[in-house]
Amino acid sequence: MISTVEKVLFLKGQNLFSQIPSEDLATIAQITDEVHYEEGDDIVREGEPGDALYLIVSGEVRVHQGGEDVAKLTERQIVGEMSLLDSEPRSASVSALTDLTLLRISRDDFNEILGEKVEIALGIIKVLTQRQRDTMRQLGQAKRELADVQRKNGVSDAA
Repeated sequence: MISTVEKVLFLKGQNLFSQIPSEDLATIAQITDEVHYEEGDDIVREGEPGDALYLIVSGEVRVHQGGEDVAKLTERQIVGEMSLLDSEPRSASVSALTDLTLLRISRDDFNEILGEKVEIALGIIKVLTQRQRDTMRQLGQAKRELADVQRKNGVSDAA
């Protein structure tokens, strides 16, 4: 069983929660549930409603869409973080590659805390905004590299 103090320390090490004060992380830690899955179990299924975020404490998962592998995630990584903020269907399935210990945070519990502690929302907004900026920078760089390759190979934009 993972103690509340251990949960706070674990959350503090997660980028998504890095801008949230420790006392507020203790509040979040109190709503996390420790859950266990066995190798081969499905944690979430593509197309199902997203209602929780999962933090991988130990083990490894496979993220897949339509049967195609998208990623492998391991300890200290997060699955389903967007489910805390919206109720869109899951964009991918996640299956256990090994036995797992996860911390689960339900959207309903998290939203209740957000209503009481604006600092938590502001911390998450900062992190998500930075992720968006990083993604836009990466996209811009990829477009420049593609344009360079196209110029070198005599390929026009109209092709």
